[in-house]
Amino acid sequence: MKKILSVLKIVLPLAFGVFLIWYVFKDLTPTEKDELFTALKQADYFWIGISMLFGILSHMSRAIRWKYTIKPLGKTPGFWNSFFTVMIGYAANYALPRLGEVTRPGLLAKYEGLSFNKLFGTIVAERVADMVILALIMGGVLLVELDMLKDLLYDFVNSGEQQFSSGKIIILSSVLLIGAALFFFFLFSKSQNPLFVKIRTLLRGILEGLQSILKMKDKLYFILHTLFIWIMYVGMYYICFFSLEETSSVPLVGILASFVMGSLAIVFVQGGLGVFPIAVMETLILYGISKTSALALGWIIWSSQTVMIIIVGVLSIPLLRLINKNKVVENTGNS
Repeated sequence: MKKILSVLKIVLPLAFGVFLIWYVFKDLTPTEKDELFTALKQADYFWIGISMLFGILSHMSRAIRWKYTIKPLGKTPGFWNSFFTVMIGYAANYALPRLGEVTRPGLLAKYEGLSFNKLFGTIVAERVADMVILALIMGGVLLVELDMLKDLLYDFVNSGEQQFSSGKIIILSSVLLIGAALFFFFLFSKSQNPLFVKIRTLLRGILEGLQSILKMKDKLYFILHTLFIWIMYVGMYYICFFSLEETSSVPLVGILASFVMGSLAIVFVQGGLGVFPIAVMETLILYGISKTSALALGWIIWSSQTVMIIIVGVLSIPLLRLINKNKVVENTGNS
């Protein structure tokens, strides 16, 4: 049963992504299909190349940042070992979900003689730092776009000529508040419900990750690299908007809003296959961009970064072996 569930966790998200690609494409008119392919052909690939360079710089910074979390283990790995294992890990994630999380520390443990288990634990601080930055960007977008969200919510609740009275809204709000209160009560109680146990474990991991960052000797450099990584992430995303004439005038808040939605899409479907371009499209439509241009841009951004990761990741395999060819590694075990 566990094997079946494991297979389903891999197959279902990918199948969902493929289904979304088919579902959106089938609804395009012949004219829209022509516009989509024309946009992809006429895109300015100079900007896409710059975007890929930004992506590589972000991954190089991530490799350096990882060294600061490893340093307390008593040994600082070489930059290229760290960078190549990071890129191999990213590429491995396209093969199987979460495979990169095992491949990355596993390879570094092999070539640097470090403990796999301890290296695996260092990644927690990275995840927490990245979650905090993404949450801050998301919160900023929500604050700036409160008026748009309010209008969208108003259109939703009044669709189908259903008018919500003030009394109904108050009742609905009260039910939601009571439900949220009960949820958090059981969440932080000693309930052994599997869902609450998982959420408590996740929150405990986030807290431990934050504590490890605050206790880190090189926390300033860690934070600066985290900021640089995310500036590069936003930069490699933003620069692609200049590759199409129609999207070159999208306001910054629209770019950030679609960036957040695209980032969340990658979380829900491994690699963001199908989901990322559609999430970008649906967000940019709210900012007056045509469906075909928005979809074309989504595919440009996703494809360019995917190709870059796969190429650099695959090249990193022989390069990692080459630079460690004559290296004698003292294995410290897995403890």
